[in-house]
Amino acid sequence: MNSLDYMPFVHKHLIDHGTLFKRHFCTTALCCPSRVTLWTGKAAHNTNVTNVVPPYGGYPKFISQGLNDNYLPVWLQEYGYNTYYTGKLFNAHSVDNYHSPYAAGWTASDFLLDPFTYSYENSTYARNQGPPVSFEGQHSVDVLAEKALGFLDEAIEARKPFFLGVAPVSPHANLWSPAFKDGNHSDLEDIDFSPPVPAARHANLFKDVKVPRTENFNPDKPSGASWIRKLRKQSQQTVDYNDHFYRQRLRALQSVDEIVDSIVKKLDSYGILDDTYIIYTTDNGYHIGQHRMHPAKQCSFEEDINIPLIIRGPDVPEKSISDIITTHTDLAPTLLEIARAPLRRDFDGLAIPLTEDGLVEASETRHEHVTVEHWGFASNEGQVLDSYPRLHMNNTYKALRVIGKSYNLHYQVWCNNEKELHDLKTDPGQMVNILHPDEKAPKTIAGWPLGKVIARLDSLLFVLKSCKAETCIHPWRALHPAGNVESLRDALSPHLDSFYEEESRRIEFDRCEMGFLLDAEGPQFQHDSLFSIFEPKWHEWT
Repeated sequence: MNSLDYMPFVHKHLIDHGTLFKRHFCTTALCCPSRVTLWTGKAAHNTNVTNVVPPYGGYPKFISQGLNDNYLPVWLQEYGYNTYYTGKLFNAHSVDNYHSPYAAGWTASDFLLDPFTYSYENSTYARNQGPPVSFEGQHSVDVLAEKALGFLDEAIEARKPFFLGVAPVSPHANLWSPAFKDGNHSDLEDIDFSPPVPAARHANLFKDVKVPRTENFNPDKPSGASWIRKLRKQSQQTVDYNDHFYRQRLRALQSVDEIVDSIVKKLDSYGILDDTYIIYTTDNGYHIGQHRMHPAKQCSFEEDINIPLIIRGPDVPEKSISDIITTHTDLAPTLLEIARAPLRRDFDGLAIPLTEDGLVEASETRHEHVTVEHWGFASNEGQVLDSYPRLHMNNTYKALRVIGKSYNLHYQVWCNNEKELHDLKTDPGQMVNILHPDEKAPKTIAGWPLGKVIARLDSLLFVLKSCKAETCIHPWRALHPAGNVESLRDALSPHLDSFYEEESRRIEFDRCEMGFLLDAEGPQFQHDSLFSIFEPKWHEWT
């Protein structure tokens, strides 16, 4: 929602001196699963960390899945890097379990811990393997800034290659419960969500700014499917509250902008700025008012999944905007490639090219799809109303984005088997779900018959919903082992019509669940041979 427009230091130091990847996506629009994907290079269905709290997510799930010894900082240390981190690592990483076990792979760390993670003026950190320390009365992001700069000094003094992760809580909603005062946890529905709390010096900025009034902002007609299509239009009181929420997010981001400025200046003072890669991104996007939704994330609309990625560093083009498709599964491979370490064969992502030649080549050869998935509830971080509860419990789905030169599509299958299809070429706000019975479906999309496009998208999502490694990167090759299909355009060749429209299996769920349970997920591409999914003559169509 245009937040980068309000971050002058990000523009000055990163966008003007690096490359903005305008088609970067998270693959799960929820913080903990998205972070695990970032650290491991694997989609959430392959990490099995699919929520923010146990039993399906959070730090305990990260540990139980064996990932504490098998993620990015551990790999970087194996190749000679010192690793430093401060801020939030994962949800449910708390004052009770931060030592059970300690997060592996860090030369030095200062972790922001639950239940104080989202309390802007009452944060608690644990440095290295020491006890938790409260910083009540200090703004969490200012505390973080000091810790980040201290680690930067340590890293440079050590005279070794280093990685520094800085993870401020801004602009997340502020969370509080009476139980937090004594370090206890609270049920999600008993927690008070309120707008982010900016530092006092930023509290009065942007007084007249409002949520961008795009066509999908609090629209007159419903959109989407499932629980979203049942939402009522927001009252003026709710719209006013959401505008305030938006302003508080922008204000809270000013402290993040200042961190960028201070880190760049310190790198410059040490004479290593031009030799350092700086990567700026976030866990997930956010919606406020779009499609009548209250402030939150967890959907597959563009506001939730299309997120900032800016990279500056040696040989990275300056003042450049790239439209290649990148996702959070690509970040771990990219960082290992920067470290000149071998890439892992089980990565679900592909290293992002960081040179002008590499970006030009990728614009012609890189894949055009994004896998998006989510399980469990959708939260409401804004006002709780009779018509809009804190949690919507049915928010499990599989989705994909496919973006080519002549098409820009979003396709989704909900766990109740409702479906969505949006043509972002003609409907950038995703207001018209072409597959909903209340909408008048077009006969064609990008010049192809609608039914033929749907059949291809469904088969592609059928592969991606359970893909692993190379299949996640090149899913069409799983459907066409001969290698003659690499894109939706290729798959739309008329000689493949029978294969897709008559022989292929359709994606479906057996039931809705709060987490990743295989027996609820419906047929799985990799668990059956091609001959059991498609008719024996499938090879005639490849």
